[in-house]
Amino acid sequence: MAKVNVSLDAELVVEVMVLAGIGSPQDAVEAVVRDYIARGHRTETRTDHTDRGLREVNVKPQEPQG
Repeated sequence: MAKVNVSLDAELVVEVMVLAGIGSPQDAVEAVVRDYIARGHRTETRTDHTDRGLREVNVKPQEPQG
């Protein structure tokens, strides 16, 4: 797997390490990225089901009233 090196503000990484209870800066940043991706997939799943459900509904025009 390809690796990427990035520079991050040390305070940000330390805060993630503390919040996540992770001792390694590398693992902490990976956890944040994985969580972000997982949230994106959950959002896609929810919105896709909603959109698909709306498309599948057979909406009949209302009869003129009056």
